[in-house]
Amino acid sequence: MRIDIITLFPQVFEPLNASILRRAQEAGLLSIHLHNLRDYTHDRHRTVDDAPFGGGSGMVLKPEPVFEAVDAVRALDPERGTVILLTPQGSLFNQETAGKLSGMSRLILICGHYEGFDERIRTGLADMELSIGDYILTGGELPAMVVAEAVSRLIPGVIDEESALLESFSDGLLDFPQYTRPQEYRNLKVPEVLLSGNHAEIARWRRQESLRRTALRRPDLFKGAALKEEEQRLVAMRENPETQLGNGAGPDKS
Repeated sequence: MRIDIITLFPQVFEPLNASILRRAQEAGLLSIHLHNLRDYTHDRHRTVDDAPFGGGSGMVLKPEPVFEAVDAVRALDPERGTVILLTPQGSLFNQETAGKLSGMSRLILICGHYEGFDERIRTGLADMELSIGDYILTGGELPAMVVAEAVSRLIPGVIDEESALLESFSDGLLDFPQYTRPQEYRNLKVPEVLLSGNHAEIARWRRQESLRRTALRRPDLFKGAALKEEEQRLVAMRENPETQLGNGAGPDKS
């Protein structure tokens, strides 16, 4: 996959060259390219914004540099790419969207700034608008990094396939609790079921804990989760999730 990011601040994207994403790029599974929006202006001040028609506070990103930037970036690769605006007005980005985008061969992310985009950028250029949450940030750089990382790690070969399948939101639920050595630390013990070697019981416990944790923290996720009949029954009784879905000490054999 190729990801192009159009931004006013390319220097803030250093995290995309570290850890898993760095290894993915070295392996040829992913390429990330940064483009400074100011490089597509034609005045000596490299102006990318202007006051809004009709008055009002703040400045708005002008259409000319954004359109020209996308035209130039598209010309760098035969694949046209999907143009995505990072904006608070966009659809809420989630794991399902990340999965869909990971199947594309090229993404072009445009970072918003100031009071937003000239509307002609939305209507005449963007294929999609995404938001990472219902809050306001200074610009679209952090959202672009979130989208780039969430999408990239779902590209086959970037991370272990089994790990991806077991992570939170991969099946619509939160992840189960994880433990490692030592078995006991400051009087806090690893649940006995995880030490039993009984893989069926471990799988059952993990699924139960995933359900319990989701009921406690994000019950809204159950609406889109694929649940078995027994699990649906437990979820329907989740008014007291600590009781109905176990207490985390081990599998419920009742």
